[in-house]
Amino acid sequence: MTLIDIDRIIEMAWEDRTPFEAIEFQFGLPEKELISFMRKELKRTSFNLWRKRVNSGVSQKHVHKRNDSISRFKCSRQKTISMNKISKR
Repeated sequence: MTLIDIDRIIEMAWEDRTPFEAIEFQFGLPEKELISFMRKELKRTSFNLWRKRVNSGVSQKHVHKRNDSISRFKCSRQKTISMNKISKR
């Protein structure tokens, strides 16, 4: 994977509206592999914050838990993000 791909995967994983299924469709990483990927790429504290966020109920990372009114993976107000600067080990 290129550095751009890695940054995009991390960006999508942090975004609440992007379900795990979208990441798997685009990059071929199922949820379990994505968790391992995030554990490897993020600092421990960042990884713990991400897991806490995903499991908190605020995030709608699973398609079957999403509200039916959400039809987009990305917020309509979100600007295009380039060269994501999330901390890595």
